[in-house]
Amino acid sequence: MNDATLQPNAIRSYYEGLAQGVFRAVKCTHCNRVTFPPTGCCEHCGSWELQDTEVCGDATLLFATHNIAPACHPRFESIAPYVYGHLQLEEGPFLHAIVLGVDPTPEALRKVFEKGPMPAKAEVLDMQDLKVLAFRVNA
Repeated sequence: MNDATLQPNAIRSYYEGLAQGVFRAVKCTHCNRVTFPPTGCCEHCGSWELQDTEVCGDATLLFATHNIAPACHPRFESIAPYVYGHLQLEEGPFLHAIVLGVDPTPEALRKVFEKGPMPAKAEVLDMQDLKVLAFRVNA
């Protein structure tokens, strides 16, 4: 069995990794780039030749906004309102995630905007039914 036939388990492995505080991804053996969160093929070149890998959880917050009310899913009601951001992982991939350490107010979001890109560190939120990736900044 080759890596490509194992990839449907990549999503399950991702969530199992979150439960352990590990950030699992896949790395393409064709273009050598990382896809995060993992999918069945490379998001960059479309190759099915992937290897399991991990990312360190270091990122740069590029911009942030607040969520809409009510929360998009019942699992997020306990943390709403919250900040949602566009981040780039140290390993290259871009993603959207919950951002911790920033109040969901216009004033706080303006300060984040004015500071420009800032370091962020991945952490896991323990929601009622699922572990969820978030990133913390010191705004």
